[in-house]
Amino acid sequence: MWSKARLLAARSLAHKHLKPAFANLRIVSDNAQTNTPEVSESSPAEITATDPADLSAECDRLRAEVADLQDRLLRRQAEFENFRRRSERDRSDFFEYAGMEFVRELLPILDDFERARKTECSDESYRKGVELIYQRLQESLKKIGLEPVEVAAGTEFDPNLHQAVVRLETEEAPDHTILEEFQRGYNFKGKLLRPAMVKVAVKPA
Repeated sequence: MWSKARLLAARSLAHKHLKPAFANLRIVSDNAQTNTPEVSESSPAEITATDPADLSAECDRLRAEVADLQDRLLRRQAEFENFRRRSERDRSDFFEYAGMEFVRELLPILDDFERARKTECSDESYRKGVELIYQRLQESLKKIGLEPVEVAAGTEFDPNLHQAVVRLETEEAPDHTILEEFQRGYNFKGKLLRPAMVKVAVKPA
């Protein structure tokens, strides 16, 4: 009986001493786990990007790329503007040329009307009708840019406006002056459409 009592007392004493010991071990383990420093993982790219030399090289590359793109953009804008202006000029020249050729085809009709006006006619109403048609046609052509080349006898011959179909040697008129107009010349929108055909005085040899 006494031996059994001593065994129970020994077990109780061992339990009292082991429980605080295990408790201390558990606390130490928790502290060790809590106080363990965390090691951050950084990729090689992040480490490299923090290098000042690499950052400077990357900035220089980006600046050069931006400058190249800006230069290409300016060139494209200039090419487009030149293309637009050239297209507008070509279109304007086309319409002007088309109008000029149309008016050129009408000049013989004007010449016929002028000859008819100079012809004597006994029918006054007929003559007035021809004059009216001629004036209306001339006014319509004037609105689209047709202007006659004014030639007066005694004016100086201008090869840019006149075509000398007859050269008359004479002492009665100054050299290279116009004596007579055979066919009227015309300008269209400031450009010579047809030179005036004239007789020119020249100094005898």
